[in-house]
Amino acid sequence: MWLGLAILSALCLGFYDVSKKQSLNANSVLGVLTGSILISAGLLGLMWLASVVWPERLMGTMFYVPGVDGRTHALIVGKAALVLSSWVCAYIALKHLPISLVAPMQTTRPIWTLLGAIVIFGECLNGWQWLGVLTTIGSVCIYALVERRNGSTAGMVRPVYVLWLILGILLGSASGLYDKFLMRQLDHNAVQVYYTCYQALMMLLLVGISRLYGRFRHRTLPSFQWRWSIMGISLFLVLSDFFYLLALSNPQSLIAIVSTTRRLGTIVPFLYGICILHEPRAVPKIWCLCGIITGIVFILIGTL
Repeated sequence: MWLGLAILSALCLGFYDVSKKQSLNANSVLGVLTGSILISAGLLGLMWLASVVWPERLMGTMFYVPGVDGRTHALIVGKAALVLSSWVCAYIALKHLPISLVAPMQTTRPIWTLLGAIVIFGECLNGWQWLGVLTTIGSVCIYALVERRNGSTAGMVRPVYVLWLILGILLGSASGLYDKFLMRQLDHNAVQVYYTCYQALMMLLLVGISRLYGRFRHRTLPSFQWRWSIMGISLFLVLSDFFYLLALSNPQSLIAIVSTTRRLGTIVPFLYGICILHEPRAVPKIWCLCGIITGIVFILIGTL
């Protein structure tokens, strides 16, 4: 059950990536990020409001959002800060480094999550699961190297921005491990709803600081253009996180497997790039995606 939820999360994550690509094309990064987070908070806020108004109808269903105490709110604020910090580091690195360097390094994130799962939670994988994890991670890394050949390698690589990238990757992996910690003791709906709302507040604060900084430096922020694909970012991210946290709430779930399985979402932007954008070098990518699917099949065999 939890592995099926991880696969659903992966597919939603793939559609999220496609929506993000459409939204960010010649558009303000800060505007798209802020808009999508606010919409996500609005969607989840409706679920929270329904739980407050009709608790007797939703209680016992997967859509009920329970109230939480101050300690729980503090833990959830920590998650929101961790995720937002990871995004900020990644955006800083992406702005100053060639995509040909960023993409391969970002594919190493499941490796760090795997190591953390083994060291911190003592997760043990069987032979089939190990084979699936290594096959999937290896295929994703090769896929990134194929994409590198399509990217530009021009520009000077400054070590300080490489450090920003490494920090973003490690914070992202830490976020996954922290999710597993939270799901051992908290309701998954409470975490998702309150975390998204806190993230929206933090994002508004960041936008305010950016505007003040822009006025101080006499700079104009990039213009923002609304696109319906921004709604897609919010919708698919909410669904992906819902399935992801629900999978982790299962006591038998393994964060190492869930994190690796989410790489299956690469199939969606791949099909979009080949079928819609007509990107080159389709054959090597197909082999890589076959490797990813094979790895997921190995994980299924080892888990069922």
